Amino acid sequence: MRRGLLIAFSLALGGLAAPVAAQDGRLAATLDEFLERYGFPGATAAIALPDGTVMAAATGLADVEIGRAMTPETPMLAASIGKSFVAATVLALESEGRLSRADLLLAHLGDRPWFDALPNAGTITIDHLLQHTSGLPDHVHLPEFQAEWTRLTTDERDFDPERLIDFVTGEAPLFEAGHAWAYSDTGYVLLGLVIEQVTGQAWHEAVRTRLLDPLDLGGTVPSNRPDLPGLAVGYIAPDNPFGLPARTADAERRLLWNPAVEAAGGGFASTSADLVRWGHLLFGGEALEGPYLDRLLDGVPVAPDAPGILYGAGVAIYADTPRGPVWGHGGWIPAYVSSLRHYPDHGVTVAFQINTDVGIANDESDLVPALEAALADLAIEAVR
Repeated sequence: MRRGLLIAFSLALGGLAAPVAAQDGRLAATLDEFLERYGFPGATAAIALPDGTVMAAATGLADVEIGRAMTPETPMLAASIGKSFVAATVLALESEGRLSRADLLLAHLGDRPWFDALPNAGTITIDHLLQHTSGLPDHVHLPEFQAEWTRLTTDERDFDPERLIDFVTGEAPLFEAGHAWAYSDTGYVLLGLVIEQVTGQAWHEAVRTRLLDPLDLGGTVPSNRPDLPGLAVGYIAPDNPFGLPARTADAERRLLWNPAVEAAGGGFASTSADLVRWGHLLFGGEALEGPYLDRLLDGVPVAPDAPGILYGAGVAIYADTPRGPVWGHGGWIPAYVSSLRHYPDHGVTVAFQINTDVGIANDESDLVPALEAALADLAIEAVR
């Protein structure tokens, strides 16, 4: 039985685009080849061409135990790619005059009982949070959070993201705000709280009303509960630090942990086709009303010895690669890996999702960079 399944269609961006049949077949074949080479359970991938044509394919299994096939419409947890939605919502609110990137966090959350114990409480700005220059520790990597993982992720109550802030209150800052770079999921949890404070909506509702609904991204939904419809089952190494079994869902495909714990550090399940549509629109300047790319791509270096790698507003920026500049974001969460990349010199966008993190989370496998490169070359060749 052929494992590669494929769909091709056009984004509604001003007319139908002609299908590219040769690349259609090659996308499915590329995924099949990677399945044979790396032995993951299943994957989806999508390519967006400059004219709006989107090709999507799937290979392997979304549920190994029952032999459920992966399809292009199968959602997976998108993890930190969700930061691009959160950041774009902040930029939209700035365009609406509801906040400014220069605002001190104090102006929006200063009345919270934990605020004064936050590292760098009085000097953090919205822009610092967007760019990971706040000096906040990342709660995800603190031993206290990891020790509480099981309790936090099996709690059946509506998850309160302020519980995550407690893990960094009282901690020393990593550096003065704005003086260095350190990735912090905690910073994006705080941005979610700011969005809620400014809009009066749950943060993911603000994302939906400003981005998901207007852009017709119906395959992207909040990952705020364990029973996400149609979700591919995820697989993880048996000796993982989270104490999860190798299959991270029960027989009804309900997750054995609550993904709401990610809060605005990610917070969405999506498909590769939806992610590539999102990247095509976001990086093409079509996702928001009015200009915003200068703010989106206003990046800071992530390390002194890597001046060509920057981080903007929820976007990683690689200024110089063999394929020209690259803009995008990766996503990892237990048992799921996602990637979104845009190549502005060529006008193409690629995305993929895999329902395992075995060999990826610990950097033993080159699967992610190899698949990113293969998809990029396929997309670029299609427009030559």
